[in-house]
Amino acid sequence: MSDQITPPAPIGILLMALGGPDSLESVEPFLNDVRGGRPTSPELVHEITERYRATGGKSPVSAIMQEVARKLEKRLNVAGPARFKVYFGFRHWHPYIRDTYRDIVKDGVKRLVGLCMAPQNSQLSVGAYVRKVEEAQAESGTPLRFTYVPSWHTHPFLIQGIVANIREALGKFPADARDRVALIFTAHSLPARILKDGDAYPGQVRETVEAVWSALGPLPPGVMCRFAYQSQGRTGDTWLGPTVEETLDDLHGAGCRHVLMAPIGFVSDHLEVLYDIDIEFAKRARDNGMQLERMAMLNATAPLVETVVDVITTHLKETGV
Repeated sequence: MSDQITPPAPIGILLMALGGPDSLESVEPFLNDVRGGRPTSPELVHEITERYRATGGKSPVSAIMQEVARKLEKRLNVAGPARFKVYFGFRHWHPYIRDTYRDIVKDGVKRLVGLCMAPQNSQLSVGAYVRKVEEAQAESGTPLRFTYVPSWHTHPFLIQGIVANIREALGKFPADARDRVALIFTAHSLPARILKDGDAYPGQVRETVEAVWSALGPLPPGVMCRFAYQSQGRTGDTWLGPTVEETLDDLHGAGCRHVLMAPIGFVSDHLEVLYDIDIEFAKRARDNGMQLERMAMLNATAPLVETVVDVITTHLKETGV
């Protein structure tokens, strides 16, 4: 008779994101995946390829997610024997959520918690990730006990991290201009049809903005606050607005010459930040004689990791291990 004790099955944490091409050659198949298999026009493939070329030749999301997963697993297991295994999977690129799910099953995980790396909840974002996990469960024939965090858009650690990055970014402006900077909060636009279904996204975006603005504390009376949706899709749908372009033009008309972008709908660097803000919006501002700066993204920094640690542990307390 053996005295060996079988260790308990690890708790799996699945971090989920959209994903992005890992090379310029991957741009077209990535776009086709995003478009549900519909072919992408050569013109659009060329345009998006050039955007990735201008921002490093590939998406940084995979490397960022790897680092977040590594730090999160270490942080969750710091108090004792390893009980947590942290994974990541993408909706539209490798590693796909379905492939990561197979690895999770092989590792003997019985309890799985999903977290979408987008703080605000929409059925077009968080809902879509959850459906991918459910599809993976059905395909594998091994349904684990799976719950997910619906949103974490006003978590105090998240808000503190954003506030710290905004304050640091204000230092990019001349000292005599910091009392008249326009702060533009942004989030990714979605089709306006979500409003008909009472989608939580617009309200949660607004709550994030309000929480950050409140946590910033007293600011000079000349500092303005605006909100805009960015990166509207190229479809026949009406998309949520106002757009950043409209907002920049309005601010310019009002005499504003210093703008700080705070993309609170994102937590990491990716094309909509590195190209849409840092290149496209910055050029539009420059052409109008405006200085445009951006706060740093949280990426795999301690504020983001500590936020996710608390979000996960709180969720497990509420749902049971």
